[in-house]
Amino acid sequence: MSEKRRLGKGLGALIPEVMVGAAETNEIPLDQIKPNPFQPRQSFNEERLRELAFSIKEHGILQAVVVSPTGEGSYYLVAGERRCRAARIAGLNSVPAVVKSIDRKTMLEIALIENLQREDLNPVEEAQAYKRLMQEYNYTQEELARRIGRSRPSIANSIRLLSLPEKILELLVSGEITAGQVRPLLVITDPGQQQEVASQIVKEGLSAREAERIAAKLSLQTGGKKDEDRAVIQDPLHVELQTQIQRSLGTKVRFKQGKNGGTIEIFYYSDEDLERLVAKLLPEGI
Repeated sequence: MSEKRRLGKGLGALIPEVMVGAAETNEIPLDQIKPNPFQPRQSFNEERLRELAFSIKEHGILQAVVVSPTGEGSYYLVAGERRCRAARIAGLNSVPAVVKSIDRKTMLEIALIENLQREDLNPVEEAQAYKRLMQEYNYTQEELARRIGRSRPSIANSIRLLSLPEKILELLVSGEITAGQVRPLLVITDPGQQQEVASQIVKEGLSAREAERIAAKLSLQTGGKKDEDRAVIQDPLHVELQTQIQRSLGTKVRFKQGKNGGTIEIFYYSDEDLERLVAKLLPEGI
């Protein structure tokens, strides 16, 4: 799929007000374009930028960037940061741009959507962008999901990653570990154990499923130590069932045996996490 089709259709469909009346383009000097202050992306692949710069030298910029006036004779870059960076590498002095007055919230949304469409954000940048939109503009997870074309569970799972220790987040940023590999660690309550398992995942190249088994086992062990007055189920079948339920719900689950039957505990760690679990358990609503 071409860049033009991806960007035009994505922004126009998800945030219609962005492209309304925005067909006209102008050549804007690069030295008049300031970086988007709400750009969620912190790192750019230099090799890919050079490849894009070579393409720009050969064919020019096929899709205009989007800029918004600052009111001081310059512009904020709203969409197209890779194109602007590559244009500078290619030695261009200006780029074709659509000029559109855009508010702060929409600038952040556009930057997030553009990067998500290209899968350019690492998991931490993505989670931080979601969290920022929710905190600064009072979006609920459902509203944000509808606004940017994502499912609510995917947003909830993304944001939950930010509760992991900083060293694990650094592994996510560097690409040494994936979100799928570390998500099972969320059921472990001890940060030290989380980091130990993360190191093991990297060292041994464990799959997400293998990480789930280790995390579930550690979760059972810590659960038993904290609730010595109640027997934690150790039956192999129940252990496997507990693991499967934890995998399905994406959170810590604990079985407890009583004299007549037992109980199943489902853990949540924030209001948003509870909302996610309710949506999963009651898909038709309350």
